Amino acid sequence: MDPEKQGEIIWQYRAGQGGALGGMEWGLRRGFGARVFPVSDITRPQPGGLHAVNLMTGERVWFTPPPPPKCAAGRGCNAAQSAAITVIPGVVFSGSNDGGLRAYSTKDGTIIWEFDTNREFTTVNGVAAKGASMQGPGPTVAGGMLYVNSGYGAFGGRPGNVLLAFGE
Repeated sequence: MDPEKQGEIIWQYRAGQGGALGGMEWGLRRGFGARVFPVSDITRPQPGGLHAVNLMTGERVWFTPPPPPKCAAGRGCNAAQSAAITVIPGVVFSGSNDGGLRAYSTKDGTIIWEFDTNREFTTVNGVAAKGASMQGPGPTVAGGMLYVNSGYGAFGGRPGNVLLAFGE
């Protein structure tokens, strides 16, 4: 929208089908001259997907459909990408309702790394922990580490309670 022309629409881009818990849930991120955003559409037959759009033109830079879900079939197992994403040079990190954490190339959206959080974990403090749906907050990158929570039992997700740390 053009603020100097009383909100005149400059361009539009449609991602996903929308509806209750559809579209973008936790925002978009800037990276490599485009905006990247995950799509939830958690209540739809074909949820999820990651989009990159040129903000000057509204043209799609790339789109990556969701891969098959990593979780076992049943309540809350789908490929919705409801969680916030994190962008660092060359990589977009996106957690999914299926419990998958994926790294996508900012160049073309290909998946360059993934980790399945759907399991029990041995923790440093001995508390029982398991991973499941990833919604809400996105991954954090700090000090050469990647931190992400797994397990979100609200809004169609599957509960869990683990904080994971990945390093080189």
